[in-house]
Amino acid sequence: MDITEKAFEIHIVDHLCQVHGYRLRVSKQKNDARDSHYQKFLCLDWEILLEFITATQPDTWKALEKQHGTATVGDKFLQRLTREIERRGTLDVLRRGIKDYGCYFQLAYFKPVSTLNPEHQILYRKNILSVVRQCHYSAVETKDALDIVIFLNGLPIFTLELKNKQTGQTVDHAREQYAKDRQPKGEPLLQFKRCLAHFAVDDDEVYMTTRLEGKQTYFLPFNQGNNGGAGNPPNPKGYASAYLWEDLFATNSILELIGSFIHLETDERNGVKTEKLIFPRYHQRSAVQSLIAHAQQQGAGQHYLIEHSAGSGKSNTIAWLAHRLASLHNEKNQRVFDSVIVITDRRVLDRQLQNTVRQFEQTPGVVAVIDKHSDQLVEALTSGANIIVSTLQKFPIIVNKVDQLQGQTFAIIVDEAHSSQTGEASKSLKEVLQAQTLEEAEQLEATVPPTDEDLINQNMEARGRQPNLSFFAFTATPKQKTLELFGTPQPDGSFRPFHLYTMRQAIEEGFILDVLQNYTTFTTYFNLQKKVVDDPHVEKSKTIALLKREVELHQYTIDQKTALMVEHFWETVRHQIPDNKGNGQAKAMVVTRSRLHAVRYKQAFDKYLKNQGYPIKALVAFSGTVNHQGLDYTEAQMNGFSDKQTAEQFKKPEYRFLIVAEKFQTGFDQPLLHTMYVDKTISKVATVQTLSRLNRIYPRKTETMVLDFANEADDIQSDFQPYYEATLLSEGTDPNKLYDTQALLQEFRLYSDEEVSEIAALYLRRGEKASQLQPLLRKIVGRYEYIPESERRLEFKHRLRSYTRLYAFLSQVITFKDADLEQLYLFVRLLFRALPQEREKTSLRAAEYADLESYRIQKTFSGKIGLQSGAGNLDPLSDLDSAVIKDPEKAALSEIIAEINQRFGTDFTEADRVFFSELKTRLSENESLQASAKANTKENVQLLHDALFNSILQTMIDSNFEMFKRINDNEEFGQIIRAKIFDQVYQEILDKLNQS
Repeated sequence: MDITEKAFEIHIVDHLCQVHGYRLRVSKQKNDARDSHYQKFLCLDWEILLEFITATQPDTWKALEKQHGTATVGDKFLQRLTREIERRGTLDVLRRGIKDYGCYFQLAYFKPVSTLNPEHQILYRKNILSVVRQCHYSAVETKDALDIVIFLNGLPIFTLELKNKQTGQTVDHAREQYAKDRQPKGEPLLQFKRCLAHFAVDDDEVYMTTRLEGKQTYFLPFNQGNNGGAGNPPNPKGYASAYLWEDLFATNSILELIGSFIHLETDERNGVKTEKLIFPRYHQRSAVQSLIAHAQQQGAGQHYLIEHSAGSGKSNTIAWLAHRLASLHNEKNQRVFDSVIVITDRRVLDRQLQNTVRQFEQTPGVVAVIDKHSDQLVEALTSGANIIVSTLQKFPIIVNKVDQLQGQTFAIIVDEAHSSQTGEASKSLKEVLQAQTLEEAEQLEATVPPTDEDLINQNMEARGRQPNLSFFAFTATPKQKTLELFGTPQPDGSFRPFHLYTMRQAIEEGFILDVLQNYTTFTTYFNLQKKVVDDPHVEKSKTIALLKREVELHQYTIDQKTALMVEHFWETVRHQIPDNKGNGQAKAMVVTRSRLHAVRYKQAFDKYLKNQGYPIKALVAFSGTVNHQGLDYTEAQMNGFSDKQTAEQFKKPEYRFLIVAEKFQTGFDQPLLHTMYVDKTISKVATVQTLSRLNRIYPRKTETMVLDFANEADDIQSDFQPYYEATLLSEGTDPNKLYDTQALLQEFRLYSDEEVSEIAALYLRRGEKASQLQPLLRKIVGRYEYIPESERRLEFKHRLRSYTRLYAFLSQVITFKDADLEQLYLFVRLLFRALPQEREKTSLRAAEYADLESYRIQKTFSGKIGLQSGAGNLDPLSDLDSAVIKDPEKAALSEIIAEINQRFGTDFTEADRVFFSELKTRLSENESLQASAKANTKENVQLLHDALFNSILQTMIDSNFEMFKRINDNEEFGQIIRAKIFDQVYQEILDKLNQS
């Protein structure tokens, strides 16, 4: 058995020639070798090129002969062709042809979109693919040869370097050979835009690049993926990398790549123009081909979910898919879709779509952007725009419009837009947040605003499937509802994505970083002291949560965390991601609980950075206005420039921290983000989307860090696991849950079936006045108000809400109709609006009952959070089930505080306690303070107390110098100690006065 590299080479070439019909050509080292087909100074195979031109365009060639003369026409044409390739590149020449003395020549024919033009079909079949083994390419006399070069109509398009693992060499050696030995300088064949791609290949893996740059050459993996990760699956019939020559290098595939995939991306910044030749990665091409094939066969009315991880090149995939869908014809030569509508909030995709499609289509106006008003949509549709780009905000209008266009079909591509970058996702919040405390701010903003995915799902639920609309939904983190609406149903009742590129594969292939590789969690330890004289009985679980929250929202806590974050960044992070001069460029994001938190953190960061003299700055990002203690705060005012400039300003080297509240928490791409400080409870999809701000790759960025003050490592792992590989929905939502909820509502005996029917029928009757509903609903409201227990009333409202949410979703996916369920749905919606508003009363205001005595932050976990291989399952719509509302457990306040202190501990020493006790005793026994408390208001007493506090503190310097220094050096800490000791001293003095 021959296991040499030569045998591997012969195997590939034999397949290309025997199966795909390639012509085998030869290349000799000697310049004067007569049997050498490849002419290395011209970088082409002239015989093949001439054969193609004379076979497809004989009249044009004859006309050129008349211009140049038969003897010189070949040389003249080759001179013209060479200049055009040097100026425009091989791709553009193959796609658009060349003109010579008024004669236009096509150098390739691409597959027509329909079979209505037989002549075009014949020309397409006349394309000639050829291959050269051991191609001697060098202009100088060397033995250097490329293992394989592939040609289209005589022009070189791909080169291959092969390695066989049986000889001890791998694809890594092939990449190294390209980087070290295949220098493009002085070698036309290896220069940018001459060949379209260079492949490094071994038995198992494939890598490719479109630009050889010596040691700077960057290879991308071109592998299928294996069990959710990188690499290729074993091939029982031969080499694992055989798909390259068996599939990609097939005639139809190569012409499809050149005609509809490969494109030149141009970027111009600060007067500097850069070019990049984009070649589809394996999963991108696979996704487009699979979607096109299915849509061509099934027609309109389908739903597709494409779960592609961050780093998958989603923008290019969408551009390729939009172009192909716009020209897609079925077997009857009918257009499958009259228009393709792309929904996105990324302006960069708008430009990319237009630039990409313009290279494939020479017709102007193929892409229309709807960015002003809905009338533009009608204009675009009536003017025949093939591809229409609009924003998520216009999604409901667009779907309504296309619903009205009878007889037309549409493909709607929904990009996983991230409008929170511009603040849109926060518009459900009040424009002005008015909160006096951090606790209040967190409570007001605790509700997670709906994501773009939620808004799309809501619109889809309201309409159901439309036979003239096909939806192509792209997301990296599909929610349960998204899977059930857009996913592909399986025989076992589960739902899965139509196409998948996993987070694991993206990480292993090096397109994104693993954000869980360096994860540190912290917990807080503190002691509380009861402030009230009596010992009220309160709801235990709620009170524990409130007291813990009071500690976390304390200004002293924010100051401590600020110091920890800044010092960690200064010591550990700022040197990361060095530039060419070795200067660190790393940046960090601070994720906060509310907009007021963001404001307070910004103030704390500014103060700390100034006091420490660190030459770095922090920016803040939040929507609207925060009104706190009579002052208004906005992002623009706190940063010193328009909020529209925040993302651009953050690129500047002096800005290292971005403090965010919702805004920029998703959909923000800044590759220099290295570390995230999380001071907010996050869960499920929000966890993945938030932490993924760190995963973008960048030169010399090798890792990321997360310091988390609010979440546990196990919870983070649980949130990420479903999205690590395939995300599956274990089963669809059970429609019988509607009957279960219906029965639970009937148990309250607040209405009869007859009342449900009467109210629903009246609501549906045209011409009736809404006032006629009120007496009917009022009867039921009266029964509701008669329920004595507030918990029971809340449970009823909760079940009403559950039924409406469950029915709104299930009505779009169930295959049966039940008039009783529909009537109940209408009735429940009307009744819910008629019921009086009831707010759950908080059992206590934590700040009034307990106070912070001590506080410290301690690391609880540090390391990599590992994820398991295998598909991750999301549960069906369990969140819509009616929850059981239990009676709250009551406990004495002193017991609760004791329990919290036992759980969270303290780092204050016994000497500290003795110091504070002595300080409090001296103050409470001070006669002047006692007299003032007897005659004055509490505020006046506090003024005297603070003055006495400082003088008494001076006398205690020797008893605890460290505590004395901390109170004097840390202004905020000193203020907290003064305030807390005063509360205790004042209460103690009042108690003595009352007793006397």
